[in-house]
Amino acid sequence: MLIERPPLLFRLTVPGAMFRRRCRDGRKTVYLTFDDGPVPEVTPWTLDILDRYGVKATFFMVGDNVRKYPELYAEVLRRGHHVGNHTMHHVQGMRLRCTSYLRDVAEARQYIKSELFRPPHGWLRPRQTWALHEHFRVVMFDLVTRDYSKRLTARDVVDNVKRYARNGSVIVFHDSVKSWPRLEKALPEAIEWLLDQGYEFRKVPMPASED
Repeated sequence: MLIERPPLLFRLTVPGAMFRRRCRDGRKTVYLTFDDGPVPEVTPWTLDILDRYGVKATFFMVGDNVRKYPELYAEVLRRGHHVGNHTMHHVQGMRLRCTSYLRDVAEARQYIKSELFRPPHGWLRPRQTWALHEHFRVVMFDLVTRDYSKRLTARDVVDNVKRYARNGSVIVFHDSVKSWPRLEKALPEAIEWLLDQGYEFRKVPMPASED
């Protein structure tokens, strides 16, 4: 549970970040998000699955992947999804000084036109957090599916969704080669279950927008 649903102590390390967002209109809502793409092996399939169910999501992209595959970046936007900055080289904030980390984020901004940001692995230094708030809505997570873990099966991933999803959850999947063995079966099953439970899927809103 310390991974699948981040505890309060962890949430307090990133003040002002979005972990969960209940809609003002009272609807039962979740925010489906994907990290680490875009990549040609997985992202197009992910987009097709989302289209099949009429779901819109938010993709937190690595700048270097966008540099290599700009057509995938454009396709995600064309299909009506939101995108967010996930640094240029998927660097972890705790391993870099503030200036170096922000430089990497700024490089990614050249390719990813968005006011949304998610830190890789969820770790930030306090100075990094406050500096990022000047330019971004920092988006964390309320439910980590752990689709990246080789120790889990697709069934385990779906079970994580069933156990931890709740109204307002920001849910993390990964459109990555590493996650593909589990994502292929887990993503459609998770979407179907969430829809059966009456959840509505929404994109993470930009800072100036409302639900």
